[in-house]
Amino acid sequence: MRVEGLPVNVSFRQLRIAVEVARLGSMARAAEALHLTPPAVSMQVKELESQVGLPLFDRQGRTATLTSAGEHFIVHARRLLAGLKDAEHAMARLRQLEQGLLTIGLVSTAKYFVPHLLARFHAQHPGVEVRLHVASNREQLVALMQSGDIDLSIMGRPPQDLDARAEAFARHPLAFVAAPSHPLAAGSAGRAGALSARPGVVRAVPAQALADWPVIVREEASGTRAAMDRWFADHGLAPRIAMEMPSSETIKQAVIAGMGLSFLSLHTVGLERRLGLLQVLPVQDTPVVRAWNVVHLGSKVLSPAADAFRYFMLEHGGAHLGAQEEDAAAGSPGAGP
Repeated sequence: MRVEGLPVNVSFRQLRIAVEVARLGSMARAAEALHLTPPAVSMQVKELESQVGLPLFDRQGRTATLTSAGEHFIVHARRLLAGLKDAEHAMARLRQLEQGLLTIGLVSTAKYFVPHLLARFHAQHPGVEVRLHVASNREQLVALMQSGDIDLSIMGRPPQDLDARAEAFARHPLAFVAAPSHPLAAGSAGRAGALSARPGVVRAVPAQALADWPVIVREEASGTRAAMDRWFADHGLAPRIAMEMPSSETIKQAVIAGMGLSFLSLHTVGLERRLGLLQVLPVQDTPVVRAWNVVHLGSKVLSPAADAFRYFMLEHGGAHLGAQEEDAAAGSPGAGP
C-alpha cells in the first residue's frame, strides 16, 4: 500500500516495530514485547531507515533513542497505526451485522420514504431483524426515545429538551397544496402565462391570498403544524382553520375533495402529484425547507446494526428523497420540462 510521503515498501509491521522501539528505548525490550528476536527487530529497523533514507534511532549500547528525523517519523507512524486500528474495529463491527435487532421510530410523515430505504438496507444486511414504530406525532416519538424502546428516530425537528444527537441527512420541503380545481391552483398554474410578465413563468401566490381560504391542518403536536403556524405568524396572518386531523392521508383526501387547502410535507404527496390529484401552490416564501434528521439519545450506545443504518441514512437518504422530489415535480400537471 502506498502511503503519502513514505516509500512503497514500508510496511505496517515495520511501523509497529519502530513505534515499540521508540516507546521502550531498546531493541531488546521491543523484541521481547513483540515476541520477536532482537536481530529480527534490528533488521527491520535498518530496512525501514534504508527505505526512509534517514537514521531514525541513535544506538548507544543497549539503548536506542530517536533522532530528530525519528521523532517526526514516529508521530506519523502512530497516526497511521491508529487509522489501521480504527479500520479493523469498523470491520469487526460490520461482521457482527450478520444478526441483530434494529428498532426504528419515525414520525408518520416519514413512513412515506423510510420503508423504501429500509428495504435497500435489509438487502445488504439480510440477517438484521427490523422493527418499526410509527408515532402519530413528534411528541409520541420523543416519548419512545425517552423510554428506550427505539434505537434510532427519523424526525424533522429534533428534541431540544433531551440529550440527543441529531444528524441531518436530507432536505424536507413543506408547502401548501390544493385540488387542481381550486381557484388558487387554477390561477397560479392554469393561467400562468396571463399572470406572469414572461410566458411560462408562474407568479407566486401572495401570502395574504391564503387568509380567505379554509385550511385543513395537522394536530398541534405535529411538526408539520408547527412549521405552518410559524409561516403564518411570520407573515402576520392567522390561518382560517376548517378542520384539524391527525392523519396526512385523511387530510389529502379532504383536500382532493375540495374541502380546503393544506400545508403538508412534499414527501407525502408525491403519488397524488403524479396522478394530478393535488397541486403544489407557488405561495410566497414556500416551500418551507426544513431537514430530516436521524436521532438517538446521547447516552445510548448504538448496536452495530443501528450504527450501520445511521451511516446508511446519512449516505443514501438525501439522494433518495431528492430523486422522489424530482419525479413528483416532473409528473405534476403544469410542471416544467
